[in-house]
Amino acid sequence: MAEQVDTVVIGGGVVGLACARTLAQAGRDVVLLEKADDIGTGTSSRNSEVIHGGIYYPKDSLKAKCCVEGKHMLYDYCASHGIEHNRIGKIIVAITEDEVSKLEELKAKGEANGVMDLEWLDADQMKQAEPNVRAAAGLMSPSTGIIESHGYMLSLQGELEDQGGMIAFNTPVEGGEVLADGRIRLRAGGETPMELDCNLVVNAGGLYAQHIARAIDGIPADTIPGSYYAKGHYFTYPGKSPFNHLIYPAPVPGGLGTHSTLDLGGGTKFGPDVEWLDVTHPDQINYMVDESRVDSFYTAIRRYWPGLPDGALSPGYSGVRPKLTNSNDKYAADFVFQGAEVHGLAAYIALYGIESPGLTSSLAIGKTITEMAAKQAA
Repeated sequence: MAEQVDTVVIGGGVVGLACARTLAQAGRDVVLLEKADDIGTGTSSRNSEVIHGGIYYPKDSLKAKCCVEGKHMLYDYCASHGIEHNRIGKIIVAITEDEVSKLEELKAKGEANGVMDLEWLDADQMKQAEPNVRAAAGLMSPSTGIIESHGYMLSLQGELEDQGGMIAFNTPVEGGEVLADGRIRLRAGGETPMELDCNLVVNAGGLYAQHIARAIDGIPADTIPGSYYAKGHYFTYPGKSPFNHLIYPAPVPGGLGTHSTLDLGGGTKFGPDVEWLDVTHPDQINYMVDESRVDSFYTAIRRYWPGLPDGALSPGYSGVRPKLTNSNDKYAADFVFQGAEVHGLAAYIALYGIESPGLTSSLAIGKTITEMAAKQAA
């Protein structure tokens, strides 16, 4: 016999946790289902751990709105909850004069999104700020930072549980159906298979979100977007960082370029690159670092750091971004928050294509989904 539950959130990454925590704080009884044995084992643990400024995204897009609002919420959260972070700042560099116009476009785009702290650096100012970087100009984003993302996710988990919510680990969603009364019945696997009749299901399954949706009978197939997977590799650099800030080249098709980020321990990593995967299901993804790609890293990094020594880079890790298009235009697809106005189901909210800046946006996404849930319940 199916158990009766109020709200189920599918997916224990940073966005699922933020949604579950905020829904629980709004008074809902929340169960989070996670297929792995811990929180944040997917995309949430395989990224740059950057708090983004909100520069890159089209005006009025969900990415722009959630990133800018989420950035402020996240810094406030880190300060009030003791989450390790560093507002270190980022410089986007125009390596040649030909790329200066790209920075001008980014500055205008950021300001259109409400990012008003961007600073223009000429070649002399760049040399002063970053002596090891070759650049004709730079765009400084002082509000960009880094965060200890696992500590942040543990804090969200704690707040969810403090509100009476619970997490069921090793519990993959294998299917379900829309019931005659409008609720959704989920079939969950694992060591203790169960059926749950839910007043609300929030699908925050990340790489698996579309596959989960297709496994629930009654969700209109034409509302479920396609799935594409962009793998990004990271390589690490030993010793003291050559940079004082995060260093990003001008954006490239499909991503933000092979950039340099720091971790809170002072370590330096470069990445991600963009490799489109020819897979049809996330279970087919191989996360092994392809060491043969290191040559392209040396080429990309030496454009802005000519002093990178031979043999200095070591394989780090890889991650995969859930894309809604296989276009190399990074801005071809926005976040998708899909409610009843699209699929006609008051008991279902889906999040698709939650890639960067998902970490930065997570609290704003949780707030938005909670507002959608209240509206659908009215």
